[in-house]
Amino acid sequence: MNEEQFKGKWNIAKGKLKQQYGDLTDDDLTYAEGKSDELLGRIQEKTGESKEKLEQMIKDI
Repeated sequence: MNEEQFKGKWNIAKGKLKQQYGDLTDDDLTYAEGKSDELLGRIQEKTGESKEKLEQMIKDI
């Protein structure tokens, strides 16, 4: 997968995460670039979901 394909898939994933968890902001999701563990922590904090469930949801997207 090249960089453009990855960016496209990440944009789709961000949109789906924001649809499911309305409390997430663009800043929360932009923070992900290079900091996946910290992103998962931010999402967990706002949604109350487990890290494992969030990781699986992102993989499924």
